[in-house]
Amino acid sequence: MKEMDLQEKILKVYKLFTALAFNVAIIILLFSLAVGIIRTVLEIGLLFTEATVRLSIKELVTNVLSIVIILELIRAFVDYFEHERVRMEILIEIAIAFMVREFMIYIFTGNLKGLDVVLWILGIFLLVGARTLTVVFKPTK
Repeated sequence: MKEMDLQEKILKVYKLFTALAFNVAIIILLFSLAVGIIRTVLEIGLLFTEATVRLSIKELVTNVLSIVIILELIRAFVDYFEHERVRMEILIEIAIAFMVREFMIYIFTGNLKGLDVVLWILGIFLLVGARTLTVVFKPTK
């Protein structure tokens, strides 16, 4: 009986610390999101003043895709509180958004060659396929 009480207390402490850690992470992500949105809005002016429009568009695309990644991370943390587990489909969506962001950065820098493009696209397609599988084969809790 005492052993069960001790396990329940330890589980409560664990849940409390997990909730605290996730809440702090959400606050940090929300702050990062606000900073990212403000920076992106302020950098829109560079589209009109920058000597090279390509550079300003690269920064704008990078910032917007970074905001999408932060939004997906926030969604993953909020989803954890709703379902008390981290769902694979959300994690894969974050990975897809991150890969697309990095792919766009490489495209803008001009560092991609033929095989690199094929490998990047293959990686993104594999993640999209994995995302599709997570929708088709949902766990039954």
